[in-house]
Amino acid sequence: MTTTGGADTSATPGTGAFGPGIDRLDLRADAALEPLRANPSAAKVFTAASQLGDFSLLWHLVGAARGVTSGKRATQALALSALLGAESLIVNQGLKRVFKRERPTTSGDERFDVRTPSTSSFPSGHASSAVFAATVLTTWDGKKSAPLWFGLAAVVGTSRAFVRIHHASDVIGGAAVGLGLGLLVRPIVKRLR
Repeated sequence: MTTTGGADTSATPGTGAFGPGIDRLDLRADAALEPLRANPSAAKVFTAASQLGDFSLLWHLVGAARGVTSGKRATQALALSALLGAESLIVNQGLKRVFKRERPTTSGDERFDVRTPSTSSFPSGHASSAVFAATVLTTWDGKKSAPLWFGLAAVVGTSRAFVRIHHASDVIGGAAVGLGLGLLVRPIVKRLR
């Protein structure tokens, strides 16, 4: 076990739930993030991103900000919030209950102030909702908006491994789930363009 400034910096493997190869990936990703955790600016950005990802707050705010610009976008904001609610139910009350994976830490890295989740680790709900929202927003705003929305999604997803509340493989799995669900609802959201 390695400590930095009193904080445990060794990740707990995912208890073999997905095999030793995934455990090695998680440990390597955690080690790669450790130098970044020592950077005060990175700590502020990723901690804020993790907090804003709670309950999809960031994505509801984005929807609301877009919604004040036109009636069509106000309708999109309501649809985005409703869809995020459905996505959250699928991930948090469905998939997480199936996998029941342990988190790398019980309450995150003590160096960062984040909410302790009550659900299991896989898949990352933050990553899923972020990629889901990015997929929906890109459907509405066009391909030119993809770097903005998916860039924000990447920061939110990465923040969860950064603050050590998720394994890197949880984030990857969550992103895949979010993309799949986003593509599944794309025909519906296209009607609101």
